[in-house]
Amino acid sequence: MTSATDPATTSIVLVHGAWHGAWCWSRVLPLLRSAGVDSHAVTLTGVGERAHLMSPGIDLHTHIQDVIGLIEAEELQRVVLVGHSYAGMVITGVADRLQRERPGLLAHLVYLDAALPYPGDSWSSHHSAETKQTRTEASKPSGGLSFPPPDAAVFGLSGADRDWVNRRQTPQPFRLYLQPLAFNAARVDALPRTFIDCIQPALATIAPSRVRVRSEPGWNVVEMATGHDPMVSEPAALSQILRNIHASA
Repeated sequence: MTSATDPATTSIVLVHGAWHGAWCWSRVLPLLRSAGVDSHAVTLTGVGERAHLMSPGIDLHTHIQDVIGLIEAEELQRVVLVGHSYAGMVITGVADRLQRERPGLLAHLVYLDAALPYPGDSWSSHHSAETKQTRTEASKPSGGLSFPPPDAAVFGLSGADRDWVNRRQTPQPFRLYLQPLAFNAARVDALPRTFIDCIQPALATIAPSRVRVRSEPGWNVVEMATGHDPMVSEPAALSQILRNIHASA
């Protein structure tokens, strides 16, 4: 018989960052599953294979519900929740809601080179004025609906990996870029939290997060000597880090 804290009852849920989809975890999922870890990847509405659902109504709460919908549909009982990049916003919102509605379900939050909001922050809150302006301008051809992906070279990728990501990236819904997220920080901070810091090369927009996790109590920080898309560039190393977290959850 398994208990609520037995790793056999704990699942990993992977949430991709901007412009990506569940496809970006295709090198990590087999490694987790072959190690006996129940693992799932969600594609957020409007991107990846769900790009055809792009609409002006997509916001942070849509993406929060996407993740909760997967957890509910798969009837997961205990979850290590992983959010990459932009999805740091998403998993924070998920954690706030599930801590209120289903306390005990979340075992650990993993921020994978991710945005780390304070209550009332938007994804853009800690970006430079230049980045905000560039992304706002980039949304104008679509009427403010979306903004296009960058070249995957900015994630530290090259060669076939860069080409693979560039082929698969899709425009990101724009509304959620400026949308503030209200949440109860104490509720979220009560969970075990790990920040995986990808430092070679380090993505500039993640700098506020990497500073914060080293100055606040309660954070476990793991460094990876790779770029912003470690699920592409270092899937085996990332899988091992996630397996270690899962085993201790």
